[in-house]
Amino acid sequence: MQAKRGWGNATDTIQKTRRIPVIKRLWGYVIGGKWLLLLALVLTIGSNVLALAGPKLSGNAIDALAGGKGMVDFPTVYYYVLLMLGFYILSSLLSLVLSRLMIRLTQQIVVRLRGDVFEHISRLPVSFFDRHQSGDIISHITYDIDTLAASLSSDVITVSTSVITVVGSLVMMLTICPLLVAVFAVTVPLSMLFTRFMSRKVRPLFRKRSRALGEMNGFVEEMASGLNTIKAYNREEYADERFMSHNSDACQSYYEADYYACMTGPGVNFINNLSLSLISCFGALMFLSGGISLGNLSSFVLYSRKFSGPINETANILSEMQSALAAAERVFRLLDEKEEEKDSEGAEMPEKLRGSVAFDNVSFGYLKSKIVLHNVCLDIPAGSVTAIVGATGAGKTTLVNLLMRFYDPNSGAVLMDERDLRALPRAELRKSYTMVLQDTWLFEGTVINNLRYGKPDASLEEVENACRRARIDSFIRSLPSGYDTVLSEDGANISRGQKQLLCIARAMLGKKKMLILDEATSNVDIRTEKLIQDAMAELMRGKTCFVIAHRLSTIVGADRILVMKDGDVVESGTHAELMKAGGTYSELYRAQFA
Repeated sequence: MQAKRGWGNATDTIQKTRRIPVIKRLWGYVIGGKWLLLLALVLTIGSNVLALAGPKLSGNAIDALAGGKGMVDFPTVYYYVLLMLGFYILSSLLSLVLSRLMIRLTQQIVVRLRGDVFEHISRLPVSFFDRHQSGDIISHITYDIDTLAASLSSDVITVSTSVITVVGSLVMMLTICPLLVAVFAVTVPLSMLFTRFMSRKVRPLFRKRSRALGEMNGFVEEMASGLNTIKAYNREEYADERFMSHNSDACQSYYEADYYACMTGPGVNFINNLSLSLISCFGALMFLSGGISLGNLSSFVLYSRKFSGPINETANILSEMQSALAAAERVFRLLDEKEEEKDSEGAEMPEKLRGSVAFDNVSFGYLKSKIVLHNVCLDIPAGSVTAIVGATGAGKTTLVNLLMRFYDPNSGAVLMDERDLRALPRAELRKSYTMVLQDTWLFEGTVINNLRYGKPDASLEEVENACRRARIDSFIRSLPSGYDTVLSEDGANISRGQKQLLCIARAMLGKKKMLILDEATSNVDIRTEKLIQDAMAELMRGKTCFVIAHRLSTIVGADRILVMKDGDVVESGTHAELMKAGGTYSELYRAQFA
């Protein structure tokens, strides 16, 4: 669990150095829509300039009223009022267009970012997925990117508008009364210092919040996938207790982040109200002394609100911006995860693959401190069937992981056709294998598309022939739409045995030189297993086959049986030879058929 938590942790010093790179990397995605961004900038400037003209026009209208009863210049008042009304309506229309434009720009960024994340995930090594919960990974693609998108579509507009409004208001106030602007020399630095203090306090809390949510999502995904087991063992209350623990941690993290974040707005608002009070006091004294007209004082007060309002507004959205930056850090940290090492220079597959395999003194451990395989030496001829048996944790699946180059050995070498696998391109190497695993995998789609997964160009006749050999054709035809029936996610609307038969039929479509069967008939009943033995034999003919099996009756005819124990190959030979030797294999076999 510690390894999984460690992914989201980082010291404040590291985060400070990453803050600017995160913003720069986000800018790399934003600049991809540069023309939309330029148009958004024009609309932002236009909308805010029109809105900034309002207080000045309002002041002019008030000055036109200042003559008193019988001295009011009504044509001038109407002129400025109508002009002000027109400016505000046009500003609102530009803001509406800007909002819709930013939504489109944001979705373009999200599409690119999600695409990059998903593509990067597909290139990560298997070891990464062994270390991290799938729920936490999904949280990056959904919650973190959604949080970032919400901030880009709304907060960026707010901040951009705030900058223009603050600068424009300051310029207008300087033209009206430079002396009153001195009030902001005290209140603005005070706001900035307070905001900076709260930002430093809040940001780590939002990183903690994102991490807690990812861990809760990972737990929910884990429990949902094992719900049948939970019910079978009557452990619902235990699962509820563990979920409540994760849920409480997430809620507490949310509370702490939002608690301190919501203090920022009221604090800045207090400072801004203080500045307004000072302006009102000093402005009234200047008006009484004739230093400023009533209209200009009114305009100055309105501009002071426009000046301080965006600062307060920015402080209010600070929590969202901190959350977005924390989410961006998690996303980019995922993108920075090291991909599978590139193929060695000059790596290429043999022109004609024979399929012989050798393990030359191979040692391997998922952790350097814990070696799983110890100095394994094997020589497997091309076209032979090699069965691998042994207790759980003996190292059977680890051999397959090395064959597929999901991992590379710590020492020694795995050879194919007398060439080190590290000298072969991974993609081409894996294409040379067909696999049928104990954990069947089907995606949401039609039956025929699932069957064609390994061979997209297979004809309908080839598909039907493979299904007949796998003894699944009659079942498929009994489905509502036959081969065009849509399977639900992971084939949940058919039985596990039927899913396994579909996977076997899928394997029969591929004409590969190497075949891996990992408990390929574990979900099939004994009667059905006997029916497909001939089909399996045909599937294995001419291929170099590796069969991991616990049902020893399925591997009696193997050319060679490897018996593994604690990472060592303790016995090797045919079924007859191993039975005659009277060792571990014979004990396992007799235990099954006593």
